[in-house]
Amino acid sequence: MKNKTLAAWLAFLGGPLGLHRFYLRGLDDMLGWCLPIPTALGVYGIQRVQQFGVDDQWSWVLIPLLGFTVAGCALTAIVYGLMSREQWNARQNPTAAQDSMAGSTNWLTIGAVVVSLLVGTSVLMASIAFSVQRYFEYQIEEGRKISQ
Repeated sequence: MKNKTLAAWLAFLGGPLGLHRFYLRGLDDMLGWCLPIPTALGVYGIQRVQQFGVDDQWSWVLIPLLGFTVAGCALTAIVYGLMSREQWNARQNPTAAQDSMAGSTNWLTIGAVVVSLLVGTSVLMASIAFSVQRYFEYQIEEGRKISQ
C-alpha cells in the first residue's frame, strides 16, 4: 500500500532526486532516473558562480534548472497531498478498498502541502527573478558593446 503522506513528503524532500517516483512506480521509472540530471546541473551552476563570479553566463542558465526542478517537485507534493482518498487509492492502490487509510489526509499531509507551497513558490520566484535579471544584464552589456 502506497501512503499519500509519505509520497507527499518524498516529493518535497527527495523529489529532485526522484525518490517519490521510485516509491510510487518502482526503480524502473525512467523519469525518476532523469530527475537528478537537472538537479546536478543546477548544483554545478551554483559551483560555477562560486568559482567564476556572478557574471558567468553558464551559471544563469544552469541555476534555474535546480530551482524549476525543486518547484516542480513541490507542486507534485501539493497535488499528492490534495488528492482525495478515493482518487489516491484508485490510482496508487488499485487492489485496496476505495476508503483505505493509505490515501487518507492527516496533519502531516497538510504540513507537507503547506511547506511545499511556501518553499516551492519562493524557489520558483527566485529562479525566475535570477534568470530574468541575468538575461537583461547580458542584453545591456551587449547593447553597450554595439553602441561604442
